[in-house]
Amino acid sequence: MAKTDPVLAGDGVVSLAERIWPSLQSIDSSSGALGSAVSRTLDELIPILIAAPATPTARGKWLARLFEAIQEDGVDYLSPLEERWGEIAQYPEWMEKYANLLIETVRLAWTDHATFTHVTGASICLSCLLELGRYNELQELLAMRRVKFWPWHRFGAEALLRQGLWESAIAYAEETRSKTNANFYERAVDRFCEAVLIKQGRSDDAYRRYGLQAAQGITNLAVYRSLIRQYPDRDRRQMLLDLMVSRGDKAKWFAAAKDAGFFDIAIDCAATSGTDPSTLVRAARDFQDKEPKFAAVVALFALSSLLSGGGYDPAPTDAADAVKYL
Repeated sequence: MAKTDPVLAGDGVVSLAERIWPSLQSIDSSSGALGSAVSRTLDELIPILIAAPATPTARGKWLARLFEAIQEDGVDYLSPLEERWGEIAQYPEWMEKYANLLIETVRLAWTDHATFTHVTGASICLSCLLELGRYNELQELLAMRRVKFWPWHRFGAEALLRQGLWESAIAYAEETRSKTNANFYERAVDRFCEAVLIKQGRSDDAYRRYGLQAAQGITNLAVYRSLIRQYPDRDRRQMLLDLMVSRGDKAKWFAAAKDAGFFDIAIDCAATSGTDPSTLVRAARDFQDKEPKFAAVVALFALSSLLSGGGYDPAPTDAADAVKYL
């Protein structure tokens, strides 16, 4: 709908956001899978909401509906909306409204630690201050926090960056890293600093300092491909080796090396204890005609692993298949 009626599409995004918590509140989301699915969905839809050419009145109504949905949200499903509130608001009058509505509450919550532990809407306030260019107020507010927290302090880093202080922005982000509980946001900090350096034309520095840790993906193969997309001009073989060194667990990099066509590296990985034998059996099957020597070596490693008790609940046919492909 965004192509034919972008305002209606924007309204659709708001309607979906209103329904997320009522629809999902009774479902166990402890695994994190549901929250991840909602986050990915909103990340795709928020740009549609921002781009919709709505009038100030229409956008104000959307913001009111979203604000109410956020107040009702029990587990912060809608946090991606809060983090980009200033962009969603678009018009300065709406940014001013929500910044001024929340700033005193946030200030009180972040100074009165005995009474407050959390305040809904902190990211909304910070996002609006950032988009309005009220950088001093933003930094003063963040300085009140007893413990630095990247999802909030990233607005401070971005404010420094927008003022042309990119070295200070990186230092600010690094300082936040050292105070983050359990380093949960380590990779987010890495990605921010990496992006800053790349934008400054310091790609090699970005790669060495942050790139290897910033690359993300569900599997190691996805991580490797992510790094390739970020640094298309670097030597791909060396990038794979660098990832293996920086992230460890060589056995888990077999699939990435195999799919990249670096069969000597894949064999080195297969020789390491911990490579799943069923993965090795499949590789022997897939490459018995294209790379028979590689397939034979991998099949032998699979048999060795199976005979020594490797693999998770392996089927008897795994050994028979390994022999067949060998």
